[in-house]
Amino acid sequence: MRWRDGRLARPPGGDARRSTNTLCPLWLRISMTTAAGHSPTAPPLSSPWSALAPEYAIPDHAPSEAEAREYCRRLARSHYENFSVASWFLPAHLRQHFYNVYAYCRIADDLADEVGDTATSLQLLDQWETELGACYAGRARHPVFVALAETVHKFEIPKHEFADLLTAFRQDQSISRYETFNDVLGYCRFSANPVGHLVLYLCGYRDCERQQLSDATCTALQLANFWQDVSADFAKGRIYLPLEDLRRFGVSEEAIREGENTSAFCEMLKFEVERAREWFKQGLPLIAKVDRALATDIELFSRGGQEILKAIEGQHHAVLGRRPAISKSRKLALVARAALGKLR
Repeated sequence: MRWRDGRLARPPGGDARRSTNTLCPLWLRISMTTAAGHSPTAPPLSSPWSALAPEYAIPDHAPSEAEAREYCRRLARSHYENFSVASWFLPAHLRQHFYNVYAYCRIADDLADEVGDTATSLQLLDQWETELGACYAGRARHPVFVALAETVHKFEIPKHEFADLLTAFRQDQSISRYETFNDVLGYCRFSANPVGHLVLYLCGYRDCERQQLSDATCTALQLANFWQDVSADFAKGRIYLPLEDLRRFGVSEEAIREGENTSAFCEMLKFEVERAREWFKQGLPLIAKVDRALATDIELFSRGGQEILKAIEGQHHAVLGRRPAISKSRKLALVARAALGKLR
């Protein structure tokens, strides 16, 4: 999940915009009508929120809990093309809580990537974190946090799991290159892994063993998206390929800018794909350590991430200027396989 990317942030082969997604890569705008059906009041033009959809702004007065829940539900259903598919495998009593968490990740991701100005993005992310604190103190005004308060209380979710995602979003405003692979993993720790932790909390798991296995899967998903989106990320001024690997394989930034799928670049990406595959393997034992509903979802996203790696290999690692994608038929096959597994 920039959903960047984990489970909530990014469906297999979906939109490449990142948390990270996890939660957070993916990303449109919600309807210009509030959950209660009234037209929202646009923020003043001088407000940093004016760079985004009006209903994203923090209102003067908190909505009712019912209105807040509907806000999150409509945001999730209208923005995440595979959210309804994923929700098939979730118990009905958890869906609203997933909507609430997704809405938090969704808007936070937009504050980082959709504003177009670093200083303004940082200001908005600070305000979002202040509202997160208000949520935990019982004083939230934004509908996302009004709805999220119930989720946080019910599942006893530590605040740092939400705040860590903001660390990654802030990092994207100031850091555009990573020297080592460990540096990239450090970014994944904040951009992707918290999403997996949030999912585990919602499903009743709080132990370190499952969190570590989840971290491996979420990191693998983030890496797969990085290797899939090298050109798109470069267009945003970012390179997630470790600089030490560019030097090792003799690949220049100029080659990436020009979209030159040289033999050196393809060899380097082959190396990175194998790295990502190893992280997927490390996370697979989690499937056997959770209940069937969550296991089905984890398997769906893990297999989807591995399909991205196969798609990269299918075009001989030549991803520059030509983003690898999973075919619709293959996506349907993955969903069907997951559904059949749940019925067994």
